[in-house]
Amino acid sequence: MIRRLRLDNTIPMLTQGYAWFPDRRRAAARAGGVRTALHTRLMGRRTLGVAGPEGARFLYDEDHVHRRGALPEPVVSTLFGHGAVHTLDGEAHRVRKAMFVDLLMGSGTGALVDAVTAAWDDAVPQWAARPRVVLFDEVGRVLTRGVCSWAGVPLTEAEVPALARDLTTLVDGFATGAPRHWRARRVRQRREAWLAGLVDDVRSGARTVPAGSVVDVVCRHRDSDGELLEPRVAAVELLNVLRPTVAVCWFVAFAAHALHSWPANRDRLRTGDAAFPTAFAHEVRRFYPFAPFIGGRAPREVEWNGVRVPAGAMVLLDLFGQNHDPQLWGDPYVFRPERFLAGGEVRRIGPFELVPQGAGDPRTGHRCPGEDVTVALLAALAGRLAALEYVLPEQDLSISLRRIPARPASRVVMTVVRPGPAGRAT
Repeated sequence: MIRRLRLDNTIPMLTQGYAWFPDRRRAAARAGGVRTALHTRLMGRRTLGVAGPEGARFLYDEDHVHRRGALPEPVVSTLFGHGAVHTLDGEAHRVRKAMFVDLLMGSGTGALVDAVTAAWDDAVPQWAARPRVVLFDEVGRVLTRGVCSWAGVPLTEAEVPALARDLTTLVDGFATGAPRHWRARRVRQRREAWLAGLVDDVRSGARTVPAGSVVDVVCRHRDSDGELLEPRVAAVELLNVLRPTVAVCWFVAFAAHALHSWPANRDRLRTGDAAFPTAFAHEVRRFYPFAPFIGGRAPREVEWNGVRVPAGAMVLLDLFGQNHDPQLWGDPYVFRPERFLAGGEVRRIGPFELVPQGAGDPRTGHRCPGEDVTVALLAALAGRLAALEYVLPEQDLSISLRRIPARPASRVVMTVVRPGPAGRAT
């Protein structure tokens, strides 16, 4: 059984960031424990930390772990929203999740990538006219323009900067007690009210949106009880399409960091190799820190690897640690996109192997259905980034593992931006 522990590790976890979980697991293993397990207490609740494909399978099995009531209130009130699909289990989750699978894993993915890359191509000439460009911020605006155009969210050009800032704020404030967390709470309240108003207008006929668009689908969706989503919940789910799409700006900033640190990848991205951009995107997501862990709670007493987990205990999967486990990844702290290639093609990746955004089958489980979108967007934008000519002036490109979510400290400042010799990336 999970040992009774008096010390709560919430504060050390928050202050140590991404390294806390894998460091604690290694220390437990040195003391004679299981390498892939951690016994601790977080937020006053007994917690079992797991890692590796076996641990991921356990966490994503609804017979063992539930999400309902498990997500911390600060995360729900900033990142996901109350009533979101992430907080559901069973039939309610499957019906709601099917809506996201249809939107984000079907033919619409290509249209979203096209909308975002068109926004990038339109923005580059404006960057070239400026003495200084902050890549993280500019890509957030590019992604906001693209996803709102694709999703059917009415947005004027003048509204883009504020919405992009708000959507990145929702991501930036979910795992901290600092002022950025309270800014994220205020943003969520304001943007949910805005989108709930849009839902009311669409349903009443006061505003029309393209048939089959995200706004149209969410407004018409009926849950497992046969009822339409409440306008505020519909707004939550609209944000759960917009927010994670705009969060790709974190990965693009990391891609710029990788191109600066391992410049040989720039030429590979420029050659037109169909497989390498996707392999590069997978390696960015594996190598750089994004989500530290993901979790749920045991609905009843369960057992994992001979360890009894009491009802109500938390179960966490160490995402960052698993993506840097030397037993899964040779030389895990070496950036090597080739690890995702086999015979000139992108190799098959097991559903419990690479876990930057969770594990399992996104069609049936809790894994993010937008992961394919993230990979496709990152691959396309990394190619365009590699095609640019620019200068990185002296700046702080360090990435602190104490900050969640991590990002380059300077947000990647570029000067003398020019389209590359090959023009627009393809």
